[in-house]
Amino acid sequence: MMPTRRSVFTWLATCGWTVSWPALALGAPAVSLEAARAAFEAGKVTLIDIREPDEHATGVAAGAQLLPMRQLAARLNEIPKDSSRPVLLICNTQNRSRAVQQALKDRGYHHVQYVNGGMSEWARRGWPMVKPGAAKGPLK
Repeated sequence: MMPTRRSVFTWLATCGWTVSWPALALGAPAVSLEAARAAFEAGKVTLIDIREPDEHATGVAAGAQLLPMRQLAARLNEIPKDSSRPVLLICNTQNRSRAVQQALKDRGYHHVQYVNGGMSEWARRGWPMVKPGAAKGPLK
């Protein structure tokens, strides 16, 4: 089941993170899907897919780091802290990644952006996707 915006904020609150909706409405830093794909494929950014494992099963961008949102608080150390290496968050549509980006920014991660459109748009465009854990090879 796809989390709602309310459930994303509830989850962030249970982790001790607070994000106000007005802060998000002002426009958290985002990157277009095209720019995200180009930068990722050129090796210039770290792409973190924060969807849940059942969503990952539908396909992921080859080489993306899989870090389900519900595990984020426990695995925060896996997000690169080096501000010279941009981090892009991607979820299914952008609602979760936008909220998580703001929460991370509030914790000092100023080099993190979210990807507009998300993996649903990536898939709709027919861009390459692999099964989780697969090094190479598109989904059939």
